[in-house]
Amino acid sequence: MEITKREVILSISIIAIGLILGIIISGKLSDRAKDKNSIYNKATHIESKELFEYAIRTDIGNAFVYGDLISLDPVTYDEIDGEYMYIKKVKEQYTMHTRTVTTTDSKGKKHTKIETYYTWDKVATIKKESTKVTFLGLEYDYNKFKLPSAKYIKTIKESSTIRYKYYGIPTKLTGTIFINIKDNNIGNNIIFYESTINDTIEILESEAHIIIFWIVWILLIVVSTYGFYYLDNNWLNR
Repeated sequence: MEITKREVILSISIIAIGLILGIIISGKLSDRAKDKNSIYNKATHIESKELFEYAIRTDIGNAFVYGDLISLDPVTYDEIDGEYMYIKKVKEQYTMHTRTVTTTDSKGKKHTKIETYYTWDKVATIKKESTKVTFLGLEYDYNKFKLPSAKYIKTIKESSTIRYKYYGIPTKLTGTIFINIKDNNIGNNIIFYESTINDTIEILESEAHIIIFWIVWILLIVVSTYGFYYLDNNWLNR
């Protein structure tokens, strides 16, 4: 691949335009993050049932609330110990697969063969979940909250080719929710963070998304520039 001076000059222009666009987009992302951070910093902090009840009665608005989320009707499976707020039973089967493998010997000759291999593949999932929970002493529907991912509990083998893996959420979690209280309601799809109020604010105010944007954007610029060099750019010599 031969790179001409005109291609280098044009590629510099492509990189410059890409960086300018990146700065503009990054600035908008940063402004949006600052607006959200302002909301977080002004939100009320609640850590008691009495204050929580008062906040709901008075439609206090944005609030960070810290407390215990407890299942009122835990679930389980007979074959495992303990009760859970949510439990998932995953059936896996040890399955044979085949794939085509091509190798090249020392003389440059290619050889193709069919290779057999085995993996544990998911074939079915059964879930159980609580219907009612309490948060800071007040009762709510379980599906009002978006909880952390279920954690691995154990594996039970039924045979040499069938096994069951269990994942669950304990009957009690302690953490923080960020909500907007209005019309005597705390809303739906509330994300539950297993952290203190201050730690939750740090998570929400993180600018990791801007760093990720720049990593992806720079990679896109590099790929675009590299691809430009591979194009037929004879029109530049006219």
